Amino acid sequence: MQDEYFMQLAIEEAKKAEDLNEVPIGAVLTVDGEVVASGYNLRETTQRSITHAEILVLDQACEVLKTWRLEDATLYVTLEPCPMCAGAIIQSRVKRVVFGAKDPKAGCAGSLMNLLQDNRFNHQTEITSGVLEEECGEMLSSFFRKLRKKKRAQKQQISKHS
Repeated sequence: MQDEYFMQLAIEEAKKAEDLNEVPIGAVLTVDGEVVASGYNLRETTQRSITHAEILVLDQACEVLKTWRLEDATLYVTLEPCPMCAGAIIQSRVKRVVFGAKDPKAGCAGSLMNLLQDNRFNHQTEITSGVLEEECGEMLSSFFRKLRKKKRAQKQQISKHS
């Protein structure tokens, strides 16, 4: 139940991203059952490739906790982490990652590969996948459906005026 509670908070963060026309991905980091940091994707807003929800939350948590070692932390994220975020999670020594929807195109917590548990690294992370998976996945699918529809409409407008 605790995983679902914190994933719901990550979903609320993802909705904030969607309100900004960002891909709706949210994250929450906890230590001992307390929220330490939360955030959402800001790539379009900042025009910076590294402003994924996980990176922003890890950075915020390090600032709050005054350490780069997040060994007692659990990171909740609505979408399976990408290679960049998985690398940051490993480097931050996050104890556990809980994610909602799988990402077959870029997921590095088991879908495409599993960087988080690769024993060639000096740190491995516990993974719990599929928490509120349907809700997380539908939020992303709906966002991209609307985006494709909007792009088609824009193309049709351009064709009409040409």
